[in-house]
Amino acid sequence: MWLKPEEVLLKNAFKLWVTEKSNDYFVLQRRRGYGEGGGGLTGLLVGTLDTVLDSTAKVAPFRILHQTPDSQVYWSIACGATREEINQHWEWLLQNIMRTLSVFDSSEDITSFVQGKIRGLIAEEGKVSLVQEDDPEKFREALLRFEKWFGLPEKEKLVTYYSCSYWKGRVPCQGWLYLSTNFLSFYSYLLGSEVKFIVSWDEIWKLEKSSNVILAESIHVVAGGEDHYFSMFLHLNETFLLMEQLADYAVRRLFDKETFQQEPALADPLQISKRGLETHARNEQFRAFFRLPREENLLEVYESFLWVPFSHFNTLGKICLSESYLCFASQDGSQCYVIVPIREASSSALEYQEEEDTCTQRGNRIGSLCCSRTPRCIIPSVLLGAVVGSDGGPDCPLQVSGEACHTLIEHFEDNPEEEALMVGQKSSSKAVSTEALMTVFHPQDAENLDPKMLKEKMKEQSWNIHFSEYGRGMSMFRTKKTRDLIVRGVPEFLRGELWLLFSGAVNDMATHPGYYSELVEQSLGTSTLATDEIERDLHRSLPEHPAFQSDTGISALRRVLTAYAYRNPKIGYCQAMNILTSVLLLYAKEEEAFWLLVAVCERMLPDYFNRRIIGALVDQAVFEELIREQLPQLTEHTTDMTFFSSVSLSWFLTLFISVLPIESAVNVVDCFFYDGIKAILQLGLAVLDYNVEQLLACRDDAEAVTILNKFFDSVTNKDSPLPATVQQAPVSNNDRTSHPKVDITDLIREAYEKYGDIRSEEVESMRRRKKLFVIQTLEDTTRQNVLRVVSQEVKFTAAHLDDLYGLFKRQHFLSCYWTMNSPALLHHDPSLPYLEQYQLGRSQFCALFSLLAPWVHCAGRDALSLWAFHLLDENQDGLVNFKEFCCGLGEGLTLYLGQTRRGKVDLQAYLKQWQDELLKKEENIKDLPRINQCQFIQFSKTLYNLFHGDPEEESLYRAVASVTSLLLRMEEVGRRLQEPGTPTETTPPNGEASTSPEGSSDTPSPPSVPEPNSHRQEVEWSFAFEQILASLLNEPILVRFFEKPVDVQARLEHAKATQLKTFAEQYNALIQMIKELISTQCVGQSSKDAFYTGI
Repeated sequence: MWLKPEEVLLKNAFKLWVTEKSNDYFVLQRRRGYGEGGGGLTGLLVGTLDTVLDSTAKVAPFRILHQTPDSQVYWSIACGATREEINQHWEWLLQNIMRTLSVFDSSEDITSFVQGKIRGLIAEEGKVSLVQEDDPEKFREALLRFEKWFGLPEKEKLVTYYSCSYWKGRVPCQGWLYLSTNFLSFYSYLLGSEVKFIVSWDEIWKLEKSSNVILAESIHVVAGGEDHYFSMFLHLNETFLLMEQLADYAVRRLFDKETFQQEPALADPLQISKRGLETHARNEQFRAFFRLPREENLLEVYESFLWVPFSHFNTLGKICLSESYLCFASQDGSQCYVIVPIREASSSALEYQEEEDTCTQRGNRIGSLCCSRTPRCIIPSVLLGAVVGSDGGPDCPLQVSGEACHTLIEHFEDNPEEEALMVGQKSSSKAVSTEALMTVFHPQDAENLDPKMLKEKMKEQSWNIHFSEYGRGMSMFRTKKTRDLIVRGVPEFLRGELWLLFSGAVNDMATHPGYYSELVEQSLGTSTLATDEIERDLHRSLPEHPAFQSDTGISALRRVLTAYAYRNPKIGYCQAMNILTSVLLLYAKEEEAFWLLVAVCERMLPDYFNRRIIGALVDQAVFEELIREQLPQLTEHTTDMTFFSSVSLSWFLTLFISVLPIESAVNVVDCFFYDGIKAILQLGLAVLDYNVEQLLACRDDAEAVTILNKFFDSVTNKDSPLPATVQQAPVSNNDRTSHPKVDITDLIREAYEKYGDIRSEEVESMRRRKKLFVIQTLEDTTRQNVLRVVSQEVKFTAAHLDDLYGLFKRQHFLSCYWTMNSPALLHHDPSLPYLEQYQLGRSQFCALFSLLAPWVHCAGRDALSLWAFHLLDENQDGLVNFKEFCCGLGEGLTLYLGQTRRGKVDLQAYLKQWQDELLKKEENIKDLPRINQCQFIQFSKTLYNLFHGDPEEESLYRAVASVTSLLLRMEEVGRRLQEPGTPTETTPPNGEASTSPEGSSDTPSPPSVPEPNSHRQEVEWSFAFEQILASLLNEPILVRFFEKPVDVQARLEHAKATQLKTFAEQYNALIQMIKELISTQCVGQSSKDAFYTGI
């Protein structure tokens, strides 16, 4: 496989590699100990070291190095597990690269070109082949051991493996840690002691790095109530990050039901790889830092210097290139970063100076990028490729002339309408408001020179000076000075522009011209649950503001919320979105407010606005951890930290808008759009710190809430130019004079001074850790609610019901592990109540039913499971939820789950009980239809199959024959009674086929019954459930069989121990059947039907 080019200082250090092929630019080598000859004693030593010591590198036996004649530095560019694989790479280099290298004049250009080609191949591999790799031979050997030791389905994708120590108490077990798509597995075998366990990622409660007296650093995993500690000599951080990524992937795929349609590396769980996960994590970090759209992926990163024109110095940092953006972030503590959209290259000339390796942009104060190791052709080619729509692949032209750039610019100058389309300018629909509500309801008076307006003018002047020095728009420099201006407050007329800029919403709006107007037209007149909730909350959104006391503001709010609900039905509408959107509409145009809402809901506050508000709960958990670190005195005083979670929920959901006056809350929103959730966490800590003495003196939670409410009422914005009619009145005026007024600017400044050292990277890391705990806590709450409801309708004990729920939930996840199109995923609806969240399809139900049934060796087990499934699937949707499953077990299968009766069977008592229940019309008694002839025949066969292998098999067969004979006679008598005047001349349906217990043979067969159509003129006979029950109860041996005591706990333990293994065997058998069908190359409908039946 192709490798990211890395330096190799010594091509044959310690004589570990043997050169097999070479030319002026490439070397093909084989590692000693592999291939023919083996390499003697040296090869034996190398092979032993690779086997014993190699744990993570997974050394491949073949590799290709790149070299230049006048350089002693080599670059590894490819490796291979077999000679055939490495020869394919070698031939590709000879045919596609060697001919081009002779054109270059310098060795640096040759190396840059080769590296660019290899990186392009890797990037193309990630897009086309879903990051599917040919693993080295050692990795394949590890895969065989993984499959042998754990018995998982063949489709389970092993991502990587590590050598580590697993700690059982104070005793370490040296073994191997295997990380696959759905499981964390460990195996150790030392001195006859075997340690083996499997933990699924969806069961993990906690995943963190910890340290203690024995271990300096280890990985702590909590799952299923058990603690697991792993330590390793090398690569602990790499292992932990990969475990975090796999756990997060499982949570998003299994709990959030994401499909990853826009992320090819994660779309198929069967193709997950370490490289794909690392690429995905790098792309997410890149997009989050620069606030870029989800479609952007990080292509290249280069170290460089940025010439800053306003400071006249070079700042060290990195250039990050994506399909549509060139970004720079400093690394010298200056907190300077720049984002250059490629779309703006059409209206400002791009200068590229080859002799200095610099790239500049005219038309804005962008400065000069000096790249120490950047290929000279990469930046202009990416820029032009993005403008003209090039895919940036390895086959796109890498040399771009200055004439092409000027031709492109002249084309846009001659056709300004195309330039307008490129930057996202399109005439809005007439129904869409094109003005911010604040400008309509509170236009600024230029002649008003009161002190507040003068301060507002001074703020505007400060920002104008900042724009003149640092640039304005998307390509402006963002530095510490920018943050300082944000903290002091943004001028009213610039607020919408800067919100749009710092949130990244300007990029979405520019790349989707006319999208909002189309959404408004499409969503117009739709009626859904979301639109009903929107209508209910419209007049609750800032009702004291004049803008939302008129139809103009209400209509704009309705359009934005309805359009977003139409765009993202997964979120639809959630309470608190109306409050946030109303504030956005005050300072931004309607379309801008829509894209701001998209940025908040989908990027800046992920998972906040859904049914379970998981994102807000995660940030509350992060907030609690920060309180423990920053305010330990509160932690010592408060025994229950959930108080801070409950009181701060509205802070996070509404960005303090619901608790602060509107003129103060907008300053908080300013900081949020610049620094993200970090600003909200800092402000929350500052609020608690400001009131810490009063909170410590509180006797209960109610008193603490009162203190915080009074504090928020006292927060003012002394610089706000808004009139009193617009400003929000305090929520409570009780005892207002007892609390001094606090200016919001001072409060925000104090938050940044005291808690500004909290890094965004740390916050994101805490978010990932806390999300596992929050998800499992919610799942545990759901489990308790489900068990409480179901326990009232079934006769299982609480412990047995809990085990059943665990088995049912795991069976649900087993159906989702290796596919994105399982019925459980396709029919998932997060709006359903918790009883409906986990459901089983037909095959999953039958597998679980077979594990729990005591008749494991029954010949008709599969048919019995299928009938039970159709009986329990009341709504005929092909799925059975946990309530239906348990009710079926509790009603129809109680006999074989250990509900035994003592003493002699009293037939009259049974019938009397059944009659009483029918009269009471109890809900748990179903009105079953009468059983017809075919069903009766199948019922008889099923009874015979159930008794096969039982010690009393012969007596049971005779009892069944007696029951069937009795039922047929009862039916014949019933038909004669219905026709009193016509004597029946036909023989009874049972005829001579029905046998009595005395005359039955040793191996009786089901009674022979005429086919339903054999006597068309006769009335078809059938039986009622009561008749069958009475006949069965008339045979004591049948009653004893069904009331035979069964150890329920042992049955459940057996199911838990064999559930995964059984599923793996069935899954592998299914895959083998499909392979056989494909190998036969049959055509025709019969083969297709067999294939789909197998699926």
